Amino acid sequence: MIQIKNLSFYYKKKSPLFNDFSLQLESGCIVGLLGKNGAGKSTLLNLITGLIQPQSGEINVNGFTPFSRNPNFLSDIYMVPEEFSFPHVSIATYVKAFSPLYPAFDHKKLQGIFEEFELLPASNLNKLSHGQRKKFLIAFALSTNCKVLVLDEPTNGLDIPSKSQFRKILVSSVTDEQMVLISTHQVKDIDTIIDKVVVIDNGVIIYQENTNEITRKLYFDTVSSFTDSDQVLYSERCPFGYRVVKHANGETESNIDIELLFNAIIHKTI
Repeated sequence: MIQIKNLSFYYKKKSPLFNDFSLQLESGCIVGLLGKNGAGKSTLLNLITGLIQPQSGEINVNGFTPFSRNPNFLSDIYMVPEEFSFPHVSIATYVKAFSPLYPAFDHKKLQGIFEEFELLPASNLNKLSHGQRKKFLIAFALSTNCKVLVLDEPTNGLDIPSKSQFRKILVSSVTDEQMVLISTHQVKDIDTIIDKVVVIDNGVIIYQENTNEITRKLYFDTVSSFTDSDQVLYSERCPFGYRVVKHANGETESNIDIELLFNAIIHKTI
């Protein structure tokens, strides 16, 4: 679905952001792309969607080279950017104008998501709040049924109920033929829905693992205290004591704490 080989990229007058970078992502999964500010997440998304061109290496998405901007490529990939703007038109007018660009667009799905998000087709996009416009953009993206969906900070601007709706709608909307790539700092918003974690730092992949393997290998817990004999890999203080990551005992599994996992990776304890 997405295959990157020996990618090199740099902005003019700056040191290389990616150098000999490789990554492969398959369909049928939701991938969380994590990293600190400046790690290269947004640049990687722009490379995958064909908005910028690498200096060297190969990027293949759905059988196409993204920067070539082939119409068949563009009709099967959709990106929800962190920053966006709309023309001064109603939701219905926007959908009528842009949905034909996506052959698999599902108007029935769109209407269902509108009902979940409480969006009215007659509403003027630029008179909506930022959160409402973000919900519309997510609804439109999911309704395109593109094989690749790229979401950059999709929960920014959403209130707590809307974040819950987003998770529910995303999981119920994505099929095995699709791949969703989510880049976010709001890791708690996606920890229950992702199938794979990819962490990059300074343009390098420092961790990638399927979530079922993470729960097989690691155990996440909150404890009042611990000792060296508990073999804690990483810990953080919290109101109830400590949030900890340990080796799994092979008998029980825990829910993944993506934020704790990320901090453990960045501190190189895992």
